[in-house]
Amino acid sequence: MRLRLAALAVGVAACAVALPIAAAEPALSSNILTLHDAFARVADSHPDLRLFGPRSEVLAAERDRAAMRPALVAAATVENAFGTGDVRGLKGAELTLTLAGVLERGGKLDARRTLAQSRIDALAIERETRRLDLLAEVARRYLAVVAAQRQRAIAEEDIVQRERTVAGARQRLQAGASPESVVLTAQVALARAELDRARAKQRAQAARQHLAALWGCAIRSSEVAAMTPTALPAIADLDALGAWLERTPELEQFAGEQRIREARLQLARTHASADVSWQVGARRLQFTDDTALVGSLSLPLGSSRSAQPGIRAAEAELVSLEIERESKGLALYSTLTEAHGRYLAAQLEVGRLQDDILPKLAKAEAAAERAYRAGAISYLEWAQLQSERTNARKQQLDVALDAQRALIEIQRLTGQAFVAGPTVPTAQGISP
Repeated sequence: MRLRLAALAVGVAACAVALPIAAAEPALSSNILTLHDAFARVADSHPDLRLFGPRSEVLAAERDRAAMRPALVAAATVENAFGTGDVRGLKGAELTLTLAGVLERGGKLDARRTLAQSRIDALAIERETRRLDLLAEVARRYLAVVAAQRQRAIAEEDIVQRERTVAGARQRLQAGASPESVVLTAQVALARAELDRARAKQRAQAARQHLAALWGCAIRSSEVAAMTPTALPAIADLDALGAWLERTPELEQFAGEQRIREARLQLARTHASADVSWQVGARRLQFTDDTALVGSLSLPLGSSRSAQPGIRAAEAELVSLEIERESKGLALYSTLTEAHGRYLAAQLEVGRLQDDILPKLAKAEAAAERAYRAGAISYLEWAQLQSERTNARKQQLDVALDAQRALIEIQRLTGQAFVAGPTVPTAQGISP
């Protein structure tokens, strides 16, 4: 069992390292926060993970207590003391010293030990599940920072476009080829682009603080390591992902809980065997100055009948656990299929925008600029193409971010890491 848990911990740790949404560029300065840095800070300091330390100590103490046998009882009894007549005072007193205990039957000690150890084993899987959930949340919040940075970059590119438009409109105005309203309209478009940049900057700051809240402090770095949301890695097909899903820690928890409930059932069955209470001692008769041995055995009746309700309850809990696991498995598989479909659709859209639509829009916008400066088209036609190009870049970013969120969810569910390669980012799924 411990070897199995160790293997699970190694697998989850590997997934945690590879959860980044894409291959991050190496940090150029210690002031730049990488996704791996964020992972390490949360893993070291988050209270949800530190809480498992005290919980483990509590369970270890309960295991030690469960391994104890019933305590022996020493007793002293005085009878017939301080009476009347011939037994006045201590003349007729009887002093009895006894030692009593309980002989447990039915394997109660082993059942208690097994139950306590199964709870400790289940805690290890629960910790890894919570750890993986936290790392997925780190990846989501880090992705929000990256998204704001990319939105700012798009806004800055749009500002450059709009500045060229304003310059072109002024030239046409000075040449008497267009009215002043065209210049003012171009300036409004430039101001909107600048507003988008300011908004993205504020979003990035808020997203960084939201990320740093996971380790409980204000983030000191001004930037996070640059990443490329549109670099989408190839992933396995749904059948392979479904096979990995069977080994996810969320379902492994049910295996640990099953061992706990089986141990509880075994403990309930041991109660059908009555424990034997024994007592042995010595009695001194003060009146005759004699000593005698005393002893007794007691066995409660009806133990088997009284244990039946507990046994039936434990059996019902064990049966219900299998149904709960089946329900959880269906829910997880449903989530996996939805995330897989979202990812593939977004991957296709990002690739088409990158390879086909954006290059054509760039050429069209450049041709429109030349045509406008030559007086062949109006300002509105050029501005419309600029807006189309900016909107296409925003669309590509939004779709890529949705794909990255789906990828994070797939990795969280399956415990597998998919890292973007250095080649074509829109390659179709391959077998792992």
